[in-house]
Amino acid sequence: MAKRHDEIDAKLKDFIDAQKIFFVATAGPEGRVNLSPKGLDGTFAVLGPRRVAFLNLTGSGNETAAHLRLSDRITLMFCGFSGPPNILRLYGKGRTIGAGRPGFDKFAGHFAELPGARQIVDVAVEEIITSCGFGVPLMEFAGQRDTLVKWAEKKGEDGINDYWREKNALSFDGLPTGLLDD
Repeated sequence: MAKRHDEIDAKLKDFIDAQKIFFVATAGPEGRVNLSPKGLDGTFAVLGPRRVAFLNLTGSGNETAAHLRLSDRITLMFCGFSGPPNILRLYGKGRTIGAGRPGFDKFAGHFAELPGARQIVDVAVEEIITSCGFGVPLMEFAGQRDTLVKWAEKKGEDGINDYWREKNALSFDGLPTGLLDD
């Protein structure tokens, strides 16, 4: 049965920290609902009882940023693929802080230093709900992929900036992401 929680307590934080993947869902007022898997080590932080953030690395799209410019609604989901069954959803209001923009460095210390860091997504958590997770399969973790990190290292800072201009300034729906705004 679903259970509401007043805050991200130590038990929920431990559950979050143990997960190797989480999912981010956002949507603008029209167009697609975006659902993105995330999960490299060092890219998620619990900042307080009702505040979390994640490091958004360079990827093929930038839907989360585009959607949060139009509507600050965001949902994060963690599933227990090992251990006891559990699903945790964090519903909240999100905002992006672009790399090199004011406020980015304030959060950066909570995350691993990874090439291609594009934004930090800061989430004010409004609702915390767990549910049974009985239908979530048991899976064994085989390891972190290094493909994205190696790709970003090979591109270098200038190459990443070129990629942002070419591939990340607009969402798949053609919405501005704000990534290149001054």
